[in-house]
Amino acid sequence: MNITGMSEQWVTTWIKQKGDNRCIPWKNLKDLILAYPDAKKMVDIFALSIYGLVVFPKALGHVDEAVTDLFDRLDKRVTLVLVILAETFRSLNACRRAGERRFIGCT
Repeated sequence: MNITGMSEQWVTTWIKQKGDNRCIPWKNLKDLILAYPDAKKMVDIFALSIYGLVVFPKALGHVDEAVTDLFDRLDKRVTLVLVILAETFRSLNACRRAGERRFIGCT
């Protein structure tokens, strides 16, 4: 797991197991945002939090390890549009198979 310039020790200290997923609590990322001196890194960590909490929610109040790895690719100029669309279609298909008439954010 890579979080925009944080040491491996920091990550292993704060990573938690939530069900089948390894996650970092939002509170720890929020504290990091407030304490980080570099404005660009602060924005990156905030964007990571939004991706993890809103776009790809797995565990309430936690950012999944897979999201942090995906977000790390932004620095390598990899576009996330296809991944976001694929995740959206996967969720919509799961709702349709479950017999739901509308999308209400099932995961």
